[in-house]
Parts: sequence; C-alpha cells; structure tokens
Amino acid sequence: MQFNNRFFEELGRSPGVRRVVDEAADRVQDIAQSTAPEDSGEYRDGIVRTSKYQRRYVAEVIATDPKSMLIESKTGNLARAVQRAKRRSRG
Repeated sequence: MQFNNRFFEELGRSPGVRRVVDEAADRVQDIAQSTAPEDSGEYRDGIVRTSKYQRRYVAEVIATDPKSMLIESKTGNLARAVQRAKRRSRG
C-alpha cells in the first residue's frame, strides 16, 4: 500500500479542515481566557490564536505576556483549556 502524500497535503490545507482547526483553537482560546488568573489582565489578553501553513494548516493558542511561563508553570491554564475543549467537543 502506498499513500498519496499529495492528496493528504491538499486535504490538510482544505477549507473544511481549516474551519475545523480554527474552531478547535477558538474553543481552547475562549476557555483559556475565561479561566486565566487575573491580576492586570495582561496574561489573559495575551492569549492569542495564531495559524500558519506547514505541510498542512496548523493553529496554535499561545500566551504572549512576559509572565506567561511563570503563570503556566503554576496554573497549567493552557493545558487545562485544551483538555476542557476536548471534552466540550465530544458532547
């Protein structure tokens, strides 16, 4: 059996796949922002979704505030947001 790599690359960039990826990343971003610890709001407001093309379409939810590493190490907010988004998408 030989995979048609070109087909899968085209599929990974298709409008339907981009929509699904963006919707999932938006869910993660919404949850992460709503559960973010709030002091000044900079961490919460610095949680953003980015997207790019590699071999396929990819979206990331990242925290851009300089304190993000410290906050994430103490709270795990982004990791928890991913887990909650998974559960929410299932039902």
